[in-house]
Amino acid sequence: GESLMGSQSYGIDPKMLEQYGADIRQAVERGCQVAIVIGGGNIFRGLSGAATGMDRVQGDYMGMMATLINSMALQSELEKQGMKTELLGGLQIEPICKAMSRRRAKEALAEGRVVIIGGGTGNPFFTTDTASTLRAVEIEADVILKGTRVDGVYTADPRKVRGARKLEEISYDEMLELASLGSQVLHN
Repeated sequence: GESLMGSQSYGIDPKMLEQYGADIRQAVERGCQVAIVIGGGNIFRGLSGAATGMDRVQGDYMGMMATLINSMALQSELEKQGMKTELLGGLQIEPICKAMSRRRAKEALAEGRVVIIGGGTGNPFFTTDTASTLRAVEIEADVILKGTRVDGVYTADPRKVRGARKLEEISYDEMLELASLGSQVLHN
């Protein structure tokens, strides 16, 4: 979601939506089935609300709503660019979106629609990254691509942690091992 801000400090930059739409259209035109889970960090982050004293559960639901706002914006852009879409949600909000279900998502993909899944998992305490992984497993995706505002995998968020190191190469097993040892190892 944060990337939708473009150079703005919050909100949705129409130029970013247009670019994402063009990128998605290119993948679809190449024959890819595309399902998207988008975050809401450009609008609201549940953890940020909790850090200021807001009830964590309430904040997480607000974050899920932010992902639905972004999902609706992306849906509008994709349809403007001539693509068919299906908006599903971890939170069912008629008439905006139907509840996410594996069957619904797979049928829409088979029909050539771009599936956008908002509302996270529909449960507090879970990140959009968790939701995207869950949804990918549900629809039996071949690949998960994660968009981010940094240029690779780091030992910590380089925008927040001074001295975070970029990992030029790391295997899945190495990452699991480092994670199990705790963040202290990653920062050394």
